[in-house]
Amino acid sequence: MLQRSFLLTLFSLFWSCCTLLDGGVSDPQTHLLTFGCTPFDQFVISDLSIFNENLNATFRDLRGQIRDQSKHFGTVQEGSGGSPVYTLFQCRNYLSVADCVACFDVAAVQIRSCPAGAPGGHVVYDGCFRRYDASPFFDRPTDTFNAALCGNKTTEEATAFTSAVQKLLMNLQKETSTIPGFLAAMKTHVPNTGPTIHTFVQCTETITQSGCLNCLNVGYKNMQTCLPTSDGRAFDQGCFLRYSTTSFFPDNYQIIDVTPMDKQGSINKGAIIGGAVAGSVILALIVLAFFLWAKPPKNPKRVPGGGDTTGASKLKGPVNYSYKDLKLSTKNFNADNKLGQGGFGTVYEGTLKNGKVVAVKKLTLRHSTKVEDEFESEVKLISNVHHRNLVRLLGYCSKDNTRILVYEYMKNTSLDKFLFEIISGRKSEELNINGEAEGEFLLQKAWKLYERGRHLELVDNTLDPNDCDIEEVKKIIEIGLLCTQASPTIRPTISEVVVLLQNKGLF
Repeated sequence: MLQRSFLLTLFSLFWSCCTLLDGGVSDPQTHLLTFGCTPFDQFVISDLSIFNENLNATFRDLRGQIRDQSKHFGTVQEGSGGSPVYTLFQCRNYLSVADCVACFDVAAVQIRSCPAGAPGGHVVYDGCFRRYDASPFFDRPTDTFNAALCGNKTTEEATAFTSAVQKLLMNLQKETSTIPGFLAAMKTHVPNTGPTIHTFVQCTETITQSGCLNCLNVGYKNMQTCLPTSDGRAFDQGCFLRYSTTSFFPDNYQIIDVTPMDKQGSINKGAIIGGAVAGSVILALIVLAFFLWAKPPKNPKRVPGGGDTTGASKLKGPVNYSYKDLKLSTKNFNADNKLGQGGFGTVYEGTLKNGKVVAVKKLTLRHSTKVEDEFESEVKLISNVHHRNLVRLLGYCSKDNTRILVYEYMKNTSLDKFLFEIISGRKSEELNINGEAEGEFLLQKAWKLYERGRHLELVDNTLDPNDCDIEEVKKIIEIGLLCTQASPTIRPTISEVVVLLQNKGLF
C-alpha cells in the first residue's frame, strides 16, 4: 500500500512536470511547403526494379532509425544491383518522436507520387524534409528548389517588426553554423507592446560549417520577401528558417537568450543547460516510476504448471499450462490444427484433457534477458481484461525460449475469411488475379503493381471511375501498403494512419 501511494505521488509529480514544461499538443506540422521530382534527363536508372527495391530499403531503414532510436536526422544509401539510392530525412528537433514519425509517413506517401523511374524527389513540410536521389547529395548545401513561403497577414508596426525579425535571423544565421547539430531557436518581443517573434533555424548535419552558413545566407535573403508579414519560411537543400508571431515549438524547448548575444556576441549557455537539466529530471522520473511499477514482488507466487485446465479465474489469475499438455492438445502443433498466422505468432486449435477446445497462440518474441518477467507481467494484465468483443485470455506457457498464450476458442474461423484490401473487391487470400497463370496473393500483386506505378489496376472493375477520386484511391492504396510492410516495427501506428488519411495536401 505504501509503495502504491508513493507511485501515485510520483506519477502526479511527473504529470505536473510535463504539464508545466510542455503546454503543446501533438502536431507533426505537415503543412506542405514544396514538392518536386528530379527530371528523367538528369540521370538514367539502369534497372528500375532494383532501384525501387533499394529505395524501399532506405525508407524502411530511416523509419526504423527515427522510431526506434529517437533520431531526428538520418541518411541511408543502398547500392546493390548497380542502381544506387541515397536518402536523407530530417525533422525539426522540437517535434516529438511520434510526430516526427508521422511527418515521415506523410512525406513517404507524397514523395512516392513521383513518376515511376524518376531518379529523385524532394518534399519539404513545416515539420520535416525528405529527399532521395540516384546520385550523392548529402554534402550539398543549396539546390535549385530554394525559395521562401510567406504568410498573408501584415503585422502592425511594420518597420519595427521587420527590423526585429532581420536582427533575429542575422544573429541566428551567424550562430547556428557554430552550434553542434546546426540548429537554434530564439524568441523576443518587438519593442513597444509588439508581438513575440518565434524563430527557428536548422541545417542538415551532413554539410560543413561553411556550407551551413552559405545556405542560411541564401535563406536570409529569400526571407526578405516575406517581411513584414506575420510569418515566413525559407528552405533549401541544406537548411530551413522560419519565423512567426504564433508559437510553433514547445514552450520548454531550449532557446538562445537574445539579450546576452546582442551585448557579448555569445550564446547564453545557462538557458541550454537549464533545458537539459529539466529534461534529465523528467527522464529520471520516468525510469524510476517504470522500475517501481514493473518490479515484481520479492517472493512471487507462480501458479503450478499443469493445474486446473478449465480456464482462468479472475481471482486466481491466468493458468500456467504445461508445454506438454499444449503440445498434446494441438497434436504437436500440427499444420492441420493451424487456424491462422500473423506478425506476432501462429494460432492452433487445441483440445485440452478435459475436452475444452482452446486457441493456442505460439508467439514470435524478441530476444530479451528479462523476457520471462516481461511476458508474465503482460499476461497477468491482459487476463483481467474482459469485454464481449474481445477473446478472453485463459492462460499461458513459458518454457525455455517458447512463449504461448491460450485463448477462448471462437468457432467463426479467421477474420480474413469475411473481409474483402474495399478498393479491389477481392479477398486477401485470393489467387490467380486477372487470370494470370502464376497465381499471386492480393498483397503480392498490390506491391508489384505499385512498384511499377500501375497500382490503379487494383481497382474493382465494377467501380465507376466517375464515382471516385483517382488521386484519393492512389492515396488509400499507398497507405494500405505502408500498413502491410513485412516488419511490424516499421508499420505506421493507428494515430499515424489517421494523420495520413486526414492530410488534404498530399497530391
